[in-house]
Amino acid sequence: MLFQAYNLKNLSLKNRIVMPPMTRSRAGKGETPTNLMAEYYAQRASAGLIISEGTPISRQGRGYAWTPGIYTQEQIQGWKKVTNAVHAKGGKIFVQLWHVGRVSHTSLQDHEQAPVAPSAIVAEGVKVFLAKNGKDATSGEGYMKQHSMPRELTIPEIQQIVQDFEQAARNAIAAGFDGVELHGANGYLIEQFIDSQTNHRTDKYGGSLENRLRFLKEVTTAVAEAIGADKVGVRQAPLTTLMGAMDDHPEETYIAAAKILNDIGIAYIHVAEADWDNAPVMSVEFKKAYRHTFGGAMIYSGKYTVERAEQALQSGWADLIGFGRPFIANPDLPYRLQNGLPLNEPIREKFFGGGAEGYTDYPKIKE
Repeated sequence: MLFQAYNLKNLSLKNRIVMPPMTRSRAGKGETPTNLMAEYYAQRASAGLIISEGTPISRQGRGYAWTPGIYTQEQIQGWKKVTNAVHAKGGKIFVQLWHVGRVSHTSLQDHEQAPVAPSAIVAEGVKVFLAKNGKDATSGEGYMKQHSMPRELTIPEIQQIVQDFEQAARNAIAAGFDGVELHGANGYLIEQFIDSQTNHRTDKYGGSLENRLRFLKEVTTAVAEAIGADKVGVRQAPLTTLMGAMDDHPEETYIAAAKILNDIGIAYIHVAEADWDNAPVMSVEFKKAYRHTFGGAMIYSGKYTVERAEQALQSGWADLIGFGRPFIANPDLPYRLQNGLPLNEPIREKFFGGGAEGYTDYPKIKE
């Protein structure tokens, strides 16, 4: 099933293989996508669906050096190079819309302001990637540093961020993307509102489960109304503890979230399974509950092999499977997987920042 075509709402995919979002920190001046980025994504256009690296919806939403934005005309024009290159190779591509919330640093914020979050809570040991030569340096060497103390958002500021997501979605369509994925996972802003341990608010955006899901509902509704629900996906990570985000009752919380997303009618939910050593395992029962609750497509990513992917698809609780790190070093990954060919190993030192090395220079067996 993995190598069969799939219809995602109104979008025809050549196979069920997804390239998930992976931050590579290669943007140019003004967080603008480059020709090198267009080459990188086009090389991987044999995926059924590419989901771009996390893409900040505003200057406030940035948390790492050289991540490409989608809030200026220059960025939109830069992304057009990427989408045109992918489409020219017969590929499909969504952009992942991203606001990092507290996972940022004052040096990345306008006027050295504090990052924003649902609540003023620091995640100790959570680091961001900063440029060695200052925030205006072009892509190159960087270093990791503890994120800054955030401040709590006001309700008018929350409403402005909802509008920022909506505008970013409109910008994405203008840039030629086939759709958008809202980054609601891995401890960033949307998940910070959802998870009980990162949201200590006492107003309508905190406390009860309904209130903690309000921001997700408002953002998704606004984006779906702006560009069409069939062009919208949401990424979730119910069991990960990345960026210090945790929920006391993840199954209850995320199935309730899936119900909201089902009612809005979005195209898919993309579940990021915890994939580190000794990580919590997402039970089959949990996955079946997602399937029972959500009528759209379900994408799962996290250390999948061809065998595990086929089992997931045959079981019926998954429709598409993401292969993350293997896509970094194997631009022709679907061909290699289908033919049982060996995989290149990625150069970890070149994951973030730099140029073509460890980015567009991995060898391909099939063009």
